[in-house]
Amino acid sequence: MTSTSAGDTAAPPTINVLVVDDSAVVRQVVTAILTRTPGMSVAAAADPIIALQKMKRTRPDVILLDIHMPRMDGLTFLRQVMAEDPVPVVVCSTLTGAGTEVALRALEEGAVDIVTKPKVGLQGFLEESATRLTEVIRGAAMARLIRRPAAAAPVRVPVPAAAPRAATAATRTSEQRLIAVGASTGGTDAIREFLGAMPADAPPIVIVQHMPERFTRAFAERLDRTCAMRVKEAADGDPVVEGRAVIAAGDHHLLVHRTGGLYVAEVRQGPLVSQHRPSVDVLFRSVAEAAGPHAVGVIMTGMGEDGAAGLLEMRQRGAATLAQDESSSIVYGMAREAVARGAAGEVLPLDRLAAAALREARAGA
Repeated sequence: MTSTSAGDTAAPPTINVLVVDDSAVVRQVVTAILTRTPGMSVAAAADPIIALQKMKRTRPDVILLDIHMPRMDGLTFLRQVMAEDPVPVVVCSTLTGAGTEVALRALEEGAVDIVTKPKVGLQGFLEESATRLTEVIRGAAMARLIRRPAAAAPVRVPVPAAAPRAATAATRTSEQRLIAVGASTGGTDAIREFLGAMPADAPPIVIVQHMPERFTRAFAERLDRTCAMRVKEAADGDPVVEGRAVIAAGDHHLLVHRTGGLYVAEVRQGPLVSQHRPSVDVLFRSVAEAAGPHAVGVIMTGMGEDGAAGLLEMRQRGAATLAQDESSSIVYGMAREAVARGAAGEVLPLDRLAAAALREARAGA
């Protein structure tokens, strides 16, 4: 990022953004949105070949990248950037099925976040999404790029299965712990590692990952194919039971309620909370109410402060609370805020979070 002058030390550094998209409308609208945001400078390229030429002259702090382009596709360009001189990349994708799959592949290969664009009404959509777009760019500019193998399988920590129990999760809710997880920028990779380390009989897990609608379903389906636990996008009324992880649907809040002997998911819209929908704070507060000391809260990598207040409420209700540490976080924002507020009982690297959460969950089961 470009430094400010010595006489203006209070101003944040300028974020240099390179928009790579073959749509002239996208380039124009995104440039207009970002350039009116203080502290952002924008360049644009109609395809990756032009982008690579511009990058030789000025190295960007963030690349906003379309996936489907002429001369070189976005994934090939992403791989080249990650191999030669890694730069935080945000994927700008359509909401189509093919678009979601390729965008998720890009996240697995090094991109840090996703923003969406529809096929129609593009300018109005991007204008309405200006706050989300600028926040994602700011988060990406803060990202620590941690090298991981392309399309790597989840890292499976050898966590043993629980001892056999006579009762089922449906009849043991009063003793069964519930694990609640919140993440944002860089969180897809963190959640993949976290769930990949869980055994098939892990306690129920509820997750908010800041991600656009439709992408959350594809993300859950990909995790379900690789994890020992069952993983699905949350639907209203879903039972939250042992051996299953549910992920909040994009553009919908996820809450957990207790009905009789069961935890049940509630999916609803409503206003943004902590500037997000789904919001980690909404989930954590509902878990604090529904499960109290029988819960475990985990806050991971991400920009901003969503989840910090909710995690503190969980801890005040007696829940065990964990935060990802700075060294393993792509963006140390949400977890940092949780630590600063005294919400985190333990601060751990990503590769120890699953085992710690499972330990705490089994401690009271």
